[in-house]
Amino acid sequence: MIIEPRPPLLRRLPPGVWVAAFWTTLVVFRCFTRDRELEHLFNYQGNPEDMALLVTAVVTTLVATFLVRLPLVAIAAALAGGLYTLGMWKVQEAAPLQFLIAITVVGYCAATRARRDSLIALALPMGTLAALYLWGQVTRYGSNPWVYLGYGAVTAIAWLVGNTVHQSRSHTEALRGRATEQAVTAERLRIARELHDMVAHSIGIIAIQAGMGRRVMDTQPAETRNALDAIETTSRETLAGLRRMLGALRQAEAEAAPLEVAPGLAELDHLVAGTAGAGVRVALTRDGEARPLPPEVDLAAYRIVQEAVTNVVKHSGTRDCHVTVQYGPRDLALSIVDLGGGSSADPGTGYGLAGMRERVALLHGEFSAGPRPEGGFRVAARLPYPAEEPAL
Repeated sequence: MIIEPRPPLLRRLPPGVWVAAFWTTLVVFRCFTRDRELEHLFNYQGNPEDMALLVTAVVTTLVATFLVRLPLVAIAAALAGGLYTLGMWKVQEAAPLQFLIAITVVGYCAATRARRDSLIALALPMGTLAALYLWGQVTRYGSNPWVYLGYGAVTAIAWLVGNTVHQSRSHTEALRGRATEQAVTAERLRIARELHDMVAHSIGIIAIQAGMGRRVMDTQPAETRNALDAIETTSRETLAGLRRMLGALRQAEAEAAPLEVAPGLAELDHLVAGTAGAGVRVALTRDGEARPLPPEVDLAAYRIVQEAVTNVVKHSGTRDCHVTVQYGPRDLALSIVDLGGGSSADPGTGYGLAGMRERVALLHGEFSAGPRPEGGFRVAARLPYPAEEPAL
């Protein structure tokens, strides 16, 4: 069970507490510097620093308290404060402040809430402005329609800005979610390729050795013993490889994966020896000057050769296979050829060939696989070396 640490005390206090503390401190300070401060605050005499200041303090405190959880209530509180201050004489500047607070909350609501809530937030000040204008027309109270149009335009602009922010955030989250899904899918495919290449080769060797041991069990006990030894060795190596891979998957992101999980072309001799135990002779030819390869190229090259040789063991029906590794100046060329008479099915079918093709595509290389005109099957791949970055 994971227990989240509690945030500091000052961060646990809601914003309304801080706003209320600010206004309380201001009022207390004024009580020491002005006579009958509380009387002035509650008995309005036309001074903007009296009841209008108290209304502003109450409105801002309520807005800060309800802004996050109940933004519509915050808008209603600001509009109520604005309507209340409209009835005060000589303080017409206090009412616009309350309306501007409400308009600001409309933009916040449009940016952080669902479309339904944001439309309700837009309708509250718009409806209030329309009602005030109609009331002024009915009572013949002097009212400038351009003032109401200006406030309505500002409200609409605030909503549009908030809605744009909301759409941009939603688009960013969608892109982030898609990137995460693609990363998870790519990682699953990578693990699937590694498991397939590791397990399929070993299981193919084990199956062939077990079948050969069963056939010669009564007539050649020594060959049976050799087959069982090969099965035991291959099984232990496969189990060790699986354990190393699981250990690497359990590593934290900041930790380095063990190097044993990623074999390379240096392991080809061991692969050839294991394949010979399964009854298939592999002739390995290296052309060109060997050079250190990037880990991703080295691993892909080894897995391609391993999978191609495994297909020879399981499907070709031949006892000979020729593997060529050519180190070129710009790329690494691989060729695996057999003279078997196995199935000449579509080379695009099967997880083995698909995995090889995916490995080559990820490295922007070239891959081909199919039967040869003169007989047998050929797998070829060309893996380019990554471009070296110029030194700064």
